[in-house]
Amino acid sequence: MGKAIAFDLVHSSPDFTVTLADIDIERASRVAASIDPNRISPQKIDAQNHGDVVRLMSQHTVAISAVTFHLNYLLSKAAIEAGSHFCDLGHDDGVVAQQLTESHRALHANITLIANCGLAPGLADILAMDAFQQLDKVDSLHLRVGGLPQHPHPPLNYQLVFSAEGLIEEYTLHATVLRGGKIRRIESLTGIENLSFPPPFENLEAFHTGGGASRLPQLLEGKVDSLEYKTIRYKGHCKKMKTLLELGFAENEPLTVGHRLITSRELFLELLKKRLTFDEPDAVLLLVSARGRKNGKKHQISYRMVDLFDKKNSITAMMRTTSFPTSVIAQMMLDGRIAKRGAFTAEEIVPARPLIEELKKRNITIDIIR
Repeated sequence: MGKAIAFDLVHSSPDFTVTLADIDIERASRVAASIDPNRISPQKIDAQNHGDVVRLMSQHTVAISAVTFHLNYLLSKAAIEAGSHFCDLGHDDGVVAQQLTESHRALHANITLIANCGLAPGLADILAMDAFQQLDKVDSLHLRVGGLPQHPHPPLNYQLVFSAEGLIEEYTLHATVLRGGKIRRIESLTGIENLSFPPPFENLEAFHTGGGASRLPQLLEGKVDSLEYKTIRYKGHCKKMKTLLELGFAENEPLTVGHRLITSRELFLELLKKRLTFDEPDAVLLLVSARGRKNGKKHQISYRMVDLFDKKNSITAMMRTTSFPTSVIAQMMLDGRIAKRGAFTAEEIVPARPLIEELKKRNITIDIIR
């Protein structure tokens, strides 16, 4: 994701100076060289070294986090101290809640801090908020998003297109929804429904997972009767994954295997990385739908996106649809299109229509269906 963000920044403006920071300087250098070694400066840094991070951020107008979500609160505090605008890919509700407690400090530092800027949470939630704002009354707001292999392999018909850790978090966190206008927490891997997109993506399913709704339930409680986020997969995936989790494959309880002490979760993560890495073309599907009333009449608005692997630049659809919105949001902070100061989630502050137009320039097309 960091590579794709750097790629988009370099191709967005000849005036941007981009630093690609990583704990592995060889990897940072290799990625910089693959994009444009004259435009990107690789830098070795440990994201957990607060002093070094503050010093590096203070040299930049905007800092973007593409590391594990566990570090985003620490990086947010570093950005405030450095006086640098900040955005991240987000995902974990608890970490985001911590970040939002820093809103007053961010305002005092005259910076904007935006969590959850990727795909879901991120783009999907921005579109959902845009749909909500277009209707006079909203009965239901449903988000369906998924990254899929174009050529599925059994038994799970899935390949890793983002971190294995993030995938397990998505499947094990409780999902936050609105039912009767009230916040409810329900188990992930439940509520399976059939779903169809244009060929060849007809035979799909969607089910509850955690994190994708961002703060929409909190922001729209009492304003929307039904709100839910579900992940899209090929049919049969949910049942198989749920069986594995019920057997304890995502638990953190220590296990003694020979002379080693590990957890079943660590083992599962390694197996997923080994067995679900096919390096084949992927696709990202998105459907956000709002039903309600406008001008006294029933009305529905939907946003639909199908994005495919970019063979020319060797960028996955998941990289494109996660990283490019994040890059655009960072540029909006840079050029003043996002000028409000403080700490926010993306759906609270990012304007949907300019984002849609920017993504269209990157050949990510979002169809608006009324």
